[in-house]
Amino acid sequence: MGANTKIFVFKAKELIYTGIFVLLGVLFLLLLIFMFLPKQDQSNETEPAMDYIAGIYSSSIHLGGSSLDVKVTVTDDKVTSISLSGLNDAVSTMYPLLEQAVNDINSQLETVNSIEDLTFDSESQYTNTLLKQAIQNAIAKAHAD
Repeated sequence: MGANTKIFVFKAKELIYTGIFVLLGVLFLLLLIFMFLPKQDQSNETEPAMDYIAGIYSSSIHLGGSSLDVKVTVTDDKVTSISLSGLNDAVSTMYPLLEQAVNDINSQLETVNSIEDLTFDSESQYTNTLLKQAIQNAIAKAHAD
């Protein structure tokens, strides 16, 4: 009894199923690896700088029966300040968050790259959205073609 010969019998059906599952497992691992690897090409892309014609541009807002002008001061590459003109007591009483919203936007202009990056409080969302739209309308006039 010196020979320990062992004979294994495999059914073809079991071999095929095992091969398919091993292949699917390898494909799944490759898919996971490629999904979670960082993309090297995207890190070199930079956002193009905005080119403006320096100056003061305005856009109108109609609130109730009054009209306000939102004045946007622009340098060659960014918006520097926002101000309201035509703000009377009646409008400031009806819309008390206007001045606070303008001050909030002015404080954020130093840190954001674009008007789209401005963040607003939820309690003055409508006022800020209205001002943001007026600012975008004024900036559209300042774009260098």
